[in-house]
Amino acid sequence: MNDTTKDHTALMETRASRRYFQKFERITEHLTQVAAARAAEGAIGDDEVKILTRYLVAIGYTFKALSMKYLLVGRETGHFFGSLAMDAVESGFPVFNELLVMANDAQQAESHLRNMPDTETLKDEMLRVIVGEQEIPTKLQFALSQRLYYEELLKGHLFWAQNHPEVQWQGNLSERRRQYMIHWAVYDSQNNLPTIYLMDVEDTGRRALPKDERRWPEVQAHLMAQAVGGLKLVTIAKGFDESFDDLHPKRLRRIHVGPMYSSAFTRQSGPIREVLEAARAPEGEDWTLAWTTEDLHSEQVKDERSGWFGTVERQVFALDPFSGRGADLGATSMERSIILPQRPFQALEELNPRGFGSVTKYVVSPQGRVLRY
Repeated sequence: MNDTTKDHTALMETRASRRYFQKFERITEHLTQVAAARAAEGAIGDDEVKILTRYLVAIGYTFKALSMKYLLVGRETGHFFGSLAMDAVESGFPVFNELLVMANDAQQAESHLRNMPDTETLKDEMLRVIVGEQEIPTKLQFALSQRLYYEELLKGHLFWAQNHPEVQWQGNLSERRRQYMIHWAVYDSQNNLPTIYLMDVEDTGRRALPKDERRWPEVQAHLMAQAVGGLKLVTIAKGFDESFDDLHPKRLRRIHVGPMYSSAFTRQSGPIREVLEAARAPEGEDWTLAWTTEDLHSEQVKDERSGWFGTVERQVFALDPFSGRGADLGATSMERSIILPQRPFQALEELNPRGFGSVTKYVVSPQGRVLRY
């Protein structure tokens, strides 16, 4: 890995690049286990865990596609194709631009695949070079890796820079009051992190929201424009409440997946650095992943005048009452969690740094099970 003073680091060496993707392959598997553990604890409902799992699996597919794209990085392939740029300070994830390029590649994946030899042809040609010419068929390996990359993109179900809102019916409270869960996700361009949003909404419109050709596109556009990490949840929810008189946001969650800290790849500071140094964990176990959930609830409803004779329903959101933090936080509560292998967890327990007492720890055992502490 090249030594640079910038926040973004290019993984230009084959072994470092493969280690990075192998690490994330394991981490994304553990993420789905954490979601299941949270559901078992009763922290999240069945619908929520299904939606979260879908996004977490999509993150795994995105890493799989990128690992194919950069499989031959650092090798002489006859083509300059760059190297993965990752955020080595803030997130440990690929930089936002990697996902933009990937989305652009996906638009053209079919035409690329039409003009490439198929997998079997490439493998036969590689065998011929190995046996007949007794050489490593690097250029053919590169061609195959790029074919596999475009095939992954064509399969879809990846986590994109923008994952547009979808709506899920949750039942009716009355004939004209329907309940929905709206969910959407973005790859935050400021923090280079996957961010997932879930909103519980009550709908009093004439037509059901998903079938309303006017409101549903407006809702989707509005929510995507507001999906910015720097905005507080209360700002997003109030803006939504005031923009749609017959849609009533009752709860809004935002889940930040990451940062990922690793002594091999990131330049973290503070307690996490000390924990990872003290752990002296073997390759593949020298990491910690943060997981933060912000939660905002509507605590009551008030009627506001609208026009000459009408009134509209407006939400009053509950903010965290402790030490005035709610106003700063812009949410009812925030839960911090970390996921880490056993060795770093033991080091964390021994060092016991300040600020980690209230953090939920999900520990990955050597057998791959996730246990909550």
